[in-house]
Amino acid sequence: MGFTRAELESFRDTEVPDLLPGDDQPLRLLFVGINPGLWTAATQTHFAHPGNRFYPALLRAGILTRPVDQAAGMSEDNREELRRRGIGITNVVARATARADELTSQELREGGQRLRELVSRLRPRVVAVAGVTAYRTAFGERGARAGEQPAPWGTSRVFVVPNPSGLNAHETVDSLATAYAAAARAAGVLGVA
Repeated sequence: MGFTRAELESFRDTEVPDLLPGDDQPLRLLFVGINPGLWTAATQTHFAHPGNRFYPALLRAGILTRPVDQAAGMSEDNREELRRRGIGITNVVARATARADELTSQELREGGQRLRELVSRLRPRVVAVAGVTAYRTAFGERGARAGEQPAPWGTSRVFVVPNPSGLNAHETVDSLATAYAAAARAAGVLGVA
């Protein structure tokens, strides 16, 4: 599946619904992106850009058991595997942009408040926010570093994990998998080793 630039631009400001387990399934691990990209909005699949390493990292970490072709749009079986394992996906800011740097600090702060309200209501064991720079802005934590944060949000442990975007050249699928596995172990999604 491919899109022209004009087709992708038509998805600007589109929102992508959260992917969450049903009411009868516990939410163990909530991954949080900065905001949907245009490819994500076009496919209605979080972290969908072909160069994004989110799903390859989840597979490498053992969080997923089979590959996801996110660029084509996640299948219902893929979505169900995440739900069944107690994994959800949301974003700090709901509107789609071509790049996260198109968001304002105000949007990030408002999105951070919305996220805290969602976490308060759903009470996941672990929240894993992808992207330390956006985390610092959204939550007013200028000194935040990657890894588990010192203060939980209610009963939820909070991790800042690397952004899986292909634009984040400092990370590899292996380094992303290591960070995501740490959050997944804390959430009880992966066995404690």
